[in-house]
Amino acid sequence: MTKMAIPLLNREIGILEFNSRVLAQAEDPANPLLERLRFLGIVSSNLDEFFEVRVAGLKEQLQIDPKKTEADGLSIAETYDKVTEYAHTLVARQYAVFNNTIQPQLEDAGIQFIFAKDWTPEQEKWAHGIFRTELLPLLTPIALDPAHPFPKVANKSLNFIVSLDGKDAFGRRARLAVVQAPRALPRVIHMPKHLAKSDYGFVLLSSFVQKFVGSLFPGLSILECHPFRVTRNSELFVSDDEVTDLRKALQGELPTRHLGDAVRLETSVETPHALVERLRKENGLEPQDCYRIDGPVNLMRLSQVPDLVDKPELKFALYRPKSSFGLTKPGQQDSTDPDDSIIEKIRQGDILLHHPYESFEPVLQLLREASNDPDVLAIKQTVYRTGDDSPVMDALIQAARNGKEVTVVLELFARFDEQTNINWAAKLESVGAHVVYGVVGHKCHAKMLLVVRREKIAGKKNKSQLVRYVHLGTGNYHPKTAKLYTDFGLMTCDESITNDVHLVFQQLTGTALHLETRELWESPFTLLDELIAHIRAEAKAAKAGKKALIIAKMNALLEPTIITELYKASQAGVKIQLIVRGVCALQPGVKGLSDNISVRSIIGRFLEHHRIYYFYAAGKESVHLSSADWMDRNLLRRVEVAFPVKDRALKKRVILEGLKLLLKDNATAWKMNSDGSYQQVKPRANQAPVIAQLELIKQFAPKGKAR
Repeated sequence: MTKMAIPLLNREIGILEFNSRVLAQAEDPANPLLERLRFLGIVSSNLDEFFEVRVAGLKEQLQIDPKKTEADGLSIAETYDKVTEYAHTLVARQYAVFNNTIQPQLEDAGIQFIFAKDWTPEQEKWAHGIFRTELLPLLTPIALDPAHPFPKVANKSLNFIVSLDGKDAFGRRARLAVVQAPRALPRVIHMPKHLAKSDYGFVLLSSFVQKFVGSLFPGLSILECHPFRVTRNSELFVSDDEVTDLRKALQGELPTRHLGDAVRLETSVETPHALVERLRKENGLEPQDCYRIDGPVNLMRLSQVPDLVDKPELKFALYRPKSSFGLTKPGQQDSTDPDDSIIEKIRQGDILLHHPYESFEPVLQLLREASNDPDVLAIKQTVYRTGDDSPVMDALIQAARNGKEVTVVLELFARFDEQTNINWAAKLESVGAHVVYGVVGHKCHAKMLLVVRREKIAGKKNKSQLVRYVHLGTGNYHPKTAKLYTDFGLMTCDESITNDVHLVFQQLTGTALHLETRELWESPFTLLDELIAHIRAEAKAAKAGKKALIIAKMNALLEPTIITELYKASQAGVKIQLIVRGVCALQPGVKGLSDNISVRSIIGRFLEHHRIYYFYAAGKESVHLSSADWMDRNLLRRVEVAFPVKDRALKKRVILEGLKLLLKDNATAWKMNSDGSYQQVKPRANQAPVIAQLELIKQFAPKGKAR
């Protein structure tokens, strides 16, 4: 079987299938009402990125070679047609659930969106006051005439196309104008309760503008005013070959990101056809690139509403992560005391953290302790995403101020976080930290923290040695997402693992031939080869009539070599259970090809994010954790590490909490069919529902307390 001959499913359709499963959470009446609204916003946010990156790429390929055939057998043109058809259907579904279900139920619960057409005189007076004092000074009307061509509106910004009649002060006949809403303006404004006549009344920014837009064009008649939004290609174009200063090159590219080529136009269904056509042509788009929205343009702006509403009964029950770093090994003291030494606890034995069920605080505690410990000499860390307000970066800055040797491998090309990371780089350098940007052409996606400490040697007077402590994770060093994403983190002072981490940092900050690691599988060097070797070992065992099992969890499965090996292993008789949250190009359950492969996706309250690789390995049960999906980019074009869980008790935890429980889930799991479609798993008759995430919440809750 050649690489090109293996059956693969379409990547773009797979991404849309994933968003269909997310949208199903908004449609599910079992979920709390405000969480369903939040899921609608997640779909909108996901689709934004899908168009900015994937659809933008398709449109570029259409210009080059629309007949080119992809691995799934479809031409670029056919893929584009299928993608736009699916996307239109998905958006229609999204607004149908908002208009027909969620919005009416919100009104019944005392939460309403009050549109201009329904304002009472008192409400209109209040709204006009808000517009005049808070909004009008920031709005800039742009008339369209020979001296004012159609503006290139910013990516994903809220804009209004205004149809006018009359002559201005210069005698010019006014026809059309564009009003851009600055990002600084709030998209949702809370109306006072006594005016709203409900607990929570909200007015969208678009309602203010559409109602009072005439204030921007005094003396002219307003015929039409409709919101629109343009999504643009957001890829950055920095040539690896020509860059001498990566940060400077990226800073030069970022300001133009929001002005890339248009890929999608969103307008309201009320917008007249002639205005839509004008907007479409001005942005160089085809008719199928236009999305007529029956409701607020961009439901993402409603995602803030749940945080503005104090109605716990309409949200997921409040969950506070387990704050101790227990559940590790028998005999290891459990503690929540911030004065206890986390380094001492790592010395007692490996610590496994399972976020968000367990707190991210121990990771921050390790950083803070290391930054202030006089015996700590050096701290090295990789940073991919960490946020604008980051206690992680604050601790690193403090460590540098305290005279520690601080080295940060900061990934500048973390998509949509580039400017944040550039800002942190400047702050780190200002206090003397070493900041490097990894390897040009290979994003550093590995999650590693290394602490080097001088310690006395027991029983040897005046003798000391350097001891390394590491944290390795499957998720970003981001305290906020650690409350929302499922991830594992391992803290250890195991000499072979810590030495490997040292070698990886040496590769990232210096220059040398590949330094061979003993415990870590590292891409782009050994990770793919190790995965293939382990898959083949299971296939060999199966052919010999022995037990063979592969269980793997990840966000995406696309790499064709891995898929080929999994197909071969299935044909050899290996049982393969895959938990793939997002896009999966592998076709499960195809007779004679993948009969022994099952694929499921878990969509729930938390974003399933950890990557786990399990191989039966003749009963030894090899378990590795990683931040690497089985994709070309992760295995061939990024710096990633997969690290082993060596302690038996911790390995058992990973298998139970990260794999087996998710395989038992019969309420939030989706089974993938061989054609790439999905169906939700339901409990059988007389079978109790199992929700993996809820089971873990219960497991980690203190005894006697429900969360």
